[in-house]
Amino acid sequence: MHQLAVRHISFIYDTFLRSLEDISFTVDRGETVCVVGANGSGKSTLLQVIASALPPSTGEIIIEGHPQKAGEHSGKTGMVFQEPDNQFFMPTVWEDVAFGILKKGMKPEEAREQAIAALKIVEAADLAERLPHKISGGEKQRAALSSILIMEPEILLLDEPTAALDPKARKNIITVLGRLPNTKIIASHDLDMALDIASRIVFLDKGKIAADCPAPGLLLDEDFLQSIGLELPLSCTKRR
Repeated sequence: MHQLAVRHISFIYDTFLRSLEDISFTVDRGETVCVVGANGSGKSTLLQVIASALPPSTGEIIIEGHPQKAGEHSGKTGMVFQEPDNQFFMPTVWEDVAFGILKKGMKPEEAREQAIAALKIVEAADLAERLPHKISGGEKQRAALSSILIMEPEILLLDEPTAALDPKARKNIITVLGRLPNTKIIASHDLDMALDIASRIVFLDKGKIAADCPAPGLLLDEDFLQSIGLELPLSCTKRR
């Protein structure tokens, strides 16, 4: 049984703009699947549908054999949004990381310990007492990731985790993601990251799946990439 099955998902915004059209694919436990495509191809919308943040117009999401009800979060998935600032609103980083378990009734002392443990996983324990708005973009990305990891989701959903990061911060987040054992679905147009950590690539083009193949596969096919509005990875010439 597949850990995740996306079955004939379509999504239409209120403006009658179709963002996704008849999307179907499966993900097995432990896979790292990168969903790549040009801007506007539907990557972010697809992740939000899988996370139950958006209800599909048609189709269904099945996790471990159980269809997910629209608007109900099973706790099996955890999503890190493209803008990590949107996940911070508490006085300190550890309180933001621990917000979910504090809301469930955990005592602050225990929640702080678990938050620091989650920050250690992403090599960011030193951020625990810092002010969220005073840390760098890369640090915010890792802190946001730890706020999801603390909830122990089985499937991580990450929307453009390397966007707007400097080279060092980008390398750090890729290293952290590569070490995590969770099943991961990563939406990105960072094709070099996909080369580094993906086991599979799902290519989106104008809301439809253009291809689904093991990595690196079509990531090295310049004609195919150009046909869906992408360019070869910068490091591609070193890999061929």
